Amino acid sequence: MKPTPVRRILWVIAILLLLGLLMAGLARAQPVQITDDKGRKIALPRPPERIVSLLPSLTESVCELEQCHRLVGVDRYSNWPEAVVGKLPKVGGGLDPSIEAIVALKPDVVLMSVSSRASDRLEALGVTVVQLEPKTHADVRRVLGTVSDLLGVPRAQGADRLWRVIDAGVLAAAQSLPPQAKNARVYFEVSRGPYAAGESSFIGESLTRLGVRNVVPASLGPFPRLNPEFVVRANPDIIMIGNRSMQAMVPYPGWATMRAIRENRLCVFGPGDSDVVVRPGPRMAEAARIMARCLVEKAP
Repeated sequence: MKPTPVRRILWVIAILLLLGLLMAGLARAQPVQITDDKGRKIALPRPPERIVSLLPSLTESVCELEQCHRLVGVDRYSNWPEAVVGKLPKVGGGLDPSIEAIVALKPDVVLMSVSSRASDRLEALGVTVVQLEPKTHADVRRVLGTVSDLLGVPRAQGADRLWRVIDAGVLAAAQSLPPQAKNARVYFEVSRGPYAAGESSFIGESLTRLGVRNVVPASLGPFPRLNPEFVVRANPDIIMIGNRSMQAMVPYPGWATMRAIRENRLCVFGPGDSDVVVRPGPRMAEAARIMARCLVEKAP
């Protein structure tokens, strides 16, 4: 008796699912070869199953690639997605974590920033270290690809798919802005100092894509520490400030004279929003929406 069309369709679906599982299994079993941002070539016999992440943007990247279950420990600032990451052991700060706590977790790989001081000590103990540090949009896309390769996740289903979502989200945020918000002159303070986000930073690139002008030129570097008088002279239309710690906003000398301050064209991002906008990772589309909302509310 010939199978009915419905039964044929079910057989095809079952075969496709089985092939998908087999291909995923093969990908997970394949050797891994990547190059990190220190220029080191790293080879593993198979994708890591136990990962410690010491940089929030890398923690979020692993999770957005749907591999959160491989994380066994994170730095104290990794806090998203809270439902998963909040339950993981914290191993201290990303720059100078507890080596003993990391080794006790028996990781296959430790993800960290290029500036972390822990790499040499961990490597001396036989721990594989991958150092990655995205600073621009291009870096974020590249690092997502590297993490995808490290995890054995095909880029078509992993990094490339995720980047398309990020890119489309930033574009949608830009298209949501009314004409009066375009070309506004913006100053973005990342942290007290003041440390600013320059044109060449990932935050600066997002502001450019939103259609506004950054008063901190690329020539000063991605995140320069400025004299407060620089901002007074620049006289931005809108000021954005990341204030993760919710510390008291003590005025800088001369800032009270700026029109943006007098007219309350100021957005202070608290802990939740600040984490989103200052991390170069998979939530950059959400960051663009947060900044766009500020521009809509405060545009002169």
